[in-house]
Amino acid sequence: MTIAGPLGPSLAPLIRRNRTLYQWFKPVSDWYANVSGYRKLGLKYDDLLIEERPDVERAVERLTPRQQYDRAFRFKRASQCGVLHDVLPKDQWTKPEEDVRYLKPHVEDVEREDLERRKWDTIEVERRR
Repeated sequence: MTIAGPLGPSLAPLIRRNRTLYQWFKPVSDWYANVSGYRKLGLKYDDLLIEERPDVERAVERLTPRQQYDRAFRFKRASQCGVLHDVLPKDQWTKPEEDVRYLKPHVEDVEREDLERRKWDTIEVERRR
């Protein structure tokens, strides 16, 4: 179990494995997601990742054209809501079942590739005797 991944430290794997912890934390996490308000703007959780990070930039490039279009549309719609100082109508909010981590697997792949690249770049070659 890795606690610190490419997206920062997380206790989520530990909590998901323990049924009691999961039952305690699930209502709190649902409440926090609703209070944070990103779903009221039509955004998904992965839309909140800082895009200026090199690994996230490369992960965004790996999205399918449809996913890239949907991401840009969500940003434009959320920006319009910000200009109007309003939220979307309730039927357009992102539902919890639609809020899936679409970018996380790509970010983790990029991080794994970077780690492998660093290992290969620092390999020491010994001459045969």
